[in-house]
Amino acid sequence: MTRALAGFRVIDTTHVLAGPFASYQMAVLGADVIKIEDPHDPDQARLQGSDRDLSSAGMGTAFMAQASNKKAVALNLKTEAGRDALMRLVETADVFVENYRPGAFEDLGLGYDDLRKLNPRLIYCSISAFGSTGPRREQTGYDSVLQAFSGMMTMTGSEDGDPLKCGAPVVDYATGTTAAYAITAALLQRERSGSSSGQFVDVSMLDVALVLCSPYVTGYLWNGSHPKPKGNRFPFATIGQYRASDGGLMIAASNLEQQRRLWIALGREDLIKQNNNQRLDSHGEEEAALSSIIATMPADYWESFFRERRIPAARVRELKEALADPQIESRPLLHKHAAPGTSTDGLVVPVAGFTMSDSAPGLSFPPQPVGAQTEEILRGVGFDSADIERLRAECAIN
Repeated sequence: MTRALAGFRVIDTTHVLAGPFASYQMAVLGADVIKIEDPHDPDQARLQGSDRDLSSAGMGTAFMAQASNKKAVALNLKTEAGRDALMRLVETADVFVENYRPGAFEDLGLGYDDLRKLNPRLIYCSISAFGSTGPRREQTGYDSVLQAFSGMMTMTGSEDGDPLKCGAPVVDYATGTTAAYAITAALLQRERSGSSSGQFVDVSMLDVALVLCSPYVTGYLWNGSHPKPKGNRFPFATIGQYRASDGGLMIAASNLEQQRRLWIALGREDLIKQNNNQRLDSHGEEEAALSSIIATMPADYWESFFRERRIPAARVRELKEALADPQIESRPLLHKHAAPGTSTDGLVVPVAGFTMSDSAPGLSFPPQPVGAQTEEILRGVGFDSADIERLRAECAIN
């Protein structure tokens, strides 16, 4: 089986989460991804994760979650020799991805205008906190900073509590997904048109954060309705978390037909509404009724009860429970690496949130130590043993 992006080479100079996830999503679709790291200052995600020993060894779980299928090359881009070697690789590439402060790569002579002279067909993707234009272009930031800046935090949490960030790094991963989508679209356009030119792809974490807030952005710009934190409360009482006798239950009888089925199932036909305005006006009455009913039985009982009646509902689960559910085993979401004798043997990582009938995403090899394929990759672009030794001396590569 040939995967959708097989034959495309991606030079990945990114670090932490958003950029590496973008190239990872291309890697699982078959792209030849070459991860470039400074041997003196590698991807900081290598030092982060749930296992201190792995983090200390530069193979933290935060890094390994999105590093499979990537070949590792160590180059110090602050040296002329390192930059020259990178440019040789760029000549063979389809895509170049970086996620440093806008202007940083231009200062090194590695900006889009520099690299497209070497390779006019190059798709150059820059990922940054605020984008490559505008008064904040040179400001840096991480997921939590963008959640705060975008207003996302002020609509998360309870009405009487402090603003909260989302538990998962949603802006980072949404940015990575957006970048992978934009790069693939640029490749598709280039291939369809037969063009000899690539293009510059500019991805802003702030833009992505606000796209995630699209319904609230549009509502506010239309009539000044400002989103406030409401915890697990929704405009309609038939959507929200309720306390069962042993824990939380999330119900989502969202549309009029679902709320009709819910009230019939619970024997409260008197609470059926004919339109959404009626539902908004009777939130308090409906919430009180549901709270009283749901508290009488365990959450598992109600989950089954509602689902049998085609009403979306779920007991509130911890991650370990979600991962143990038979549904996960039935899907190709997770991949277990077999790498005897290495720190990655038995490593399980998420692959992608989709599958395809003819070219499904998949993994071929586990995350690599810093620079593990340096010699192999450089020989592939014409470096001989003497060149590589010289580069080792000048760049202090491993």
